[in-house]
Amino acid sequence: MTLYELNQLVREAIDAELSDEYWVEAELSEVREVRGHCYLELVQFSSNIAPNTSHLASREGRTPIARASAKCWQSTWTLIRPHFERITGQSLSVGMKVLLKVYPQFHEAYGFSWIVTDIDPTFTLGDMARRRQEIIRQLKEEGVFDLQKSLQLPIFCQRIAVISSANSAGYGDFINQLINNDFGFRFETTLFPATMQGDDVEPSIINALNKVNSSPDFDCVVIIRGGGATTDLSGFDTLMLAENVANFPLPIITGIGHERDESVLDLVSHTSVKTPTAVAAFLIDHLCQINDFLITAQETISRLFSLYAVRQEARLDSLYSRLQPAINSKMQRELHRLQLLGQRATSLDPTLLLQRGYSITLVNGKALRDPADVKPGDEITTRLEKGTIKSKVL
Repeated sequence: MTLYELNQLVREAIDAELSDEYWVEAELSEVREVRGHCYLELVQFSSNIAPNTSHLASREGRTPIARASAKCWQSTWTLIRPHFERITGQSLSVGMKVLLKVYPQFHEAYGFSWIVTDIDPTFTLGDMARRRQEIIRQLKEEGVFDLQKSLQLPIFCQRIAVISSANSAGYGDFINQLINNDFGFRFETTLFPATMQGDDVEPSIINALNKVNSSPDFDCVVIIRGGGATTDLSGFDTLMLAENVANFPLPIITGIGHERDESVLDLVSHTSVKTPTAVAAFLIDHLCQINDFLITAQETISRLFSLYAVRQEARLDSLYSRLQPAINSKMQRELHRLQLLGQRATSLDPTLLLQRGYSITLVNGKALRDPADVKPGDEITTRLEKGTIKSKVL
């Protein structure tokens, strides 16, 4: 029997015994599109170890127990693909779990393959949701899920580290909207290029975050993606990337264009919006709120100062109106006191005593009060009303 004859027997046996279509669960280890056809490599791992949460589906410690090749012809793939991507929000990628409807085909020259006639997107969607919830649960157990939410966005958030693909339309839209904002706000942006689609999303963004972290010159980090299809976003649903973002010391704002629902990256970031232009609008609006606050504060201070000045002026007028009578009253009291002192001084004038017949005896120019204060030979002066008498003590 020739090889062709043997293979023909195999094909006839398969066609006879496996004439139905079968729904099969498998994990994708390879996905290729060639001339409109989709070529898949299917694998099943031993179930004793849970699948890795990374989108790369690292298989360290996992044992493959079954492998097979599958094909989806162009006529079928052009119908299956848009439906699958619309429901799941992602395209077929390595590490994804799928439920395929297949039938066997054996070709004498090309060997055996499963031919795909349908793919159930709800199965993959459920597995994606399960993986996402598992990551969220682990992040919460680690106590890092809400760390970004506890960070305060700086008041003047203008120095922006941007993680994006340099050539994406979304990055260009983001920069243009910041530069041409209606309020004249100035932003300083620094691009840290990263892969935003495919298998390298996780390591590329983590590497960019490490570079941002080595510089102290930024107020926040922006992770944006735009300009392409909204599929193939599984790279943003990984544990390692989520841990890096959750533990990052600066607020991280995401706008990765996921229209269907939030990725794990969105959930752990400080702020999540849908698109790069929405991120720019958020940053501009933040400065608008600060600007409005400062204008309101300025107006309040000016109003309070004016009110204080008016009150002080009124207080001064009141004090002045009370001051003049107080001064007059004080002067009257002091004048009366001076008059009394004058009367007392007048009553103590020695000349009045002399007019009454009294005399004053002086020795050395001082009034003599005690005879013991003089000695024989001293000259004394007696002052009378109408003159003085000089005498010598014997």
